Amino acid sequence: QRDQEDDEKLQKGIDYAKSKGVIDPEYVPEPYMEIDVLGKTPDQVADHILDSIQTNKDSNASGSVIVLCGLSGTGKGTTVSKLRQKLEDQKQKVVTWSNGNIFRSVTLLAATWCEQNLEDKAFDATKALTKENLESFVNMLSFQKSSEGLYDTHINGLGYDDLKVSEVQNTVLKSPLVSKNIPTVAEVTQGEVILFAAKAVDMMGQDG
Repeated sequence: QRDQEDDEKLQKGIDYAKSKGVIDPEYVPEPYMEIDVLGKTPDQVADHILDSIQTNKDSNASGSVIVLCGLSGTGKGTTVSKLRQKLEDQKQKVVTWSNGNIFRSVTLLAATWCEQNLEDKAFDATKALTKENLESFVNMLSFQKSSEGLYDTHINGLGYDDLKVSEVQNTVLKSPLVSKNIPTVAEVTQGEVILFAAKAVDMMGQDG
């Protein structure tokens, strides 16, 4: 039931983004490679993915982007960790990404805006999630490469000064202020997060 509810919320968010013109309503995503994970370990799933990439990889390509989609509790996070380990063992440069952290970052900014601008400081989606505010919140996020060659999302605005998502993803971004409001925010920011992620992937692709 939870998976069905999540799927319905996701589709509602995508449809909303299309209606706003944030994403192209005619866009057709690339076909997915389906993997039946039942009875498989994360190691086996990771090996299956890497074997498929090796088989289908363009000989001129300098890298690959792997996107995992799946129901809650199917081991996506564990599989990502296994993929990272295996690729780093092969001396490959690896960057992992969670759209969830971008949703949480926007939620943090929306909740903070409410605290700073509303008399009762309570989260109010109608007032916080206007088109203008959402555009402002997303513009407070930036994807950057450090001098050490590491990629990270940075939050700048509403009192947050160069907050690195990797450093707060398990603390500030998991706080009750964020967790209880993220479903509401995620429903209306699917398009913005998709575009932010696409730009980040493009940036990493150009960097090789």
